[in-house]
Amino acid sequence: MARGRVAAGCVEAVLFDVDFTLAKPGPLLGPEGYREAGARHGLTLVPGRYEAARTAAVEDLEHHPELEHDEEIWVRFTEDIVRGMGGEGDGVREVAEAITAGWLHSANFELYEDVLPVLASLREAGIRIGLVSNTSRDLGAFVEHFSLDVDAWISSGVHGKVKPSPTIFLAALELLGVEPAAAVMVGDSPRDDVEGARALGMQAYLVDREGRFPERDDALPTLLALPALLR
Repeated sequence: MARGRVAAGCVEAVLFDVDFTLAKPGPLLGPEGYREAGARHGLTLVPGRYEAARTAAVEDLEHHPELEHDEEIWVRFTEDIVRGMGGEGDGVREVAEAITAGWLHSANFELYEDVLPVLASLREAGIRIGLVSNTSRDLGAFVEHFSLDVDAWISSGVHGKVKPSPTIFLAALELLGVEPAAAVMVGDSPRDDVEGARALGMQAYLVDREGRFPERDDALPTLLALPALLR
């Protein structure tokens, strides 16, 4: 079978979100990383409060009203986490900027164990693979750093719009040469990934590694469930 082609009527492409779908932040971007960055700027941050602080920040996160890529949104998001961990004063902004800058470097991330086997399975089935992410990170460098076998990638920092804008999904599909009806989106955000893709006519699945959405029948505990669903 020619690479990137499958029989008519089958899924031709899968788009993946990146953060918390394919990769997770490493130690420098996690609880201890926040604590260390806080200490450098005169703040005492409590690592045990990180998870609750991040969950609250996610719930309060609001995109630009026109879904424009806006790096300041992520700085404010990180400030919320710092405050949730006990940070106060001018140092909050400094810590948030340091942590946000760390998200630009691929070496600060770790792949989930299921990623490479699933990408290999999709490739064997002739399915084209793309990445679409709300980030300023250089996804080309990310792909190279982790030796990912994917066909195309696009970031909101380059595209200008963030998910769930239909334009970023369409841009990724155009790179792959695939129509929305023949594509699947997989990501960890119900709104940005699942609802955004479905509004365009794509199929979509939610990867829910932490069991946050037990009531959803479209949630995957790991990516390992994906190839069988596509078949």
